[in-house]
Amino acid sequence: MAQQFVDNAKVMAKGQVTIPKDVREALGIGTGDRVTFLVDGSNVRIINSALYAMEILQNQMAGEAQKAGLKDDEDVIALVKSIRSEDTE
Repeated sequence: MAQQFVDNAKVMAKGQVTIPKDVREALGIGTGDRVTFLVDGSNVRIINSALYAMEILQNQMAGEAQKAGLKDDEDVIALVKSIRSEDTE
């Protein structure tokens, strides 16, 4: 279940904001990580950029396995083996 809470931060002179510790922990972000801002009208969502990129990739790849005829794990394993054997020839 998603954790829900409210927190706030002050905008500094250069537009910088420190993301509160509990928000960083909830997003799974740390020093050096990137965040994505999703703006929808007057609402903004801050998302861990790595997780957002993975979500976009998953959405783009949805249904591709079925299109390729991959029905189960055995089909995937067979495909990987065939690709690997092509690489060694």
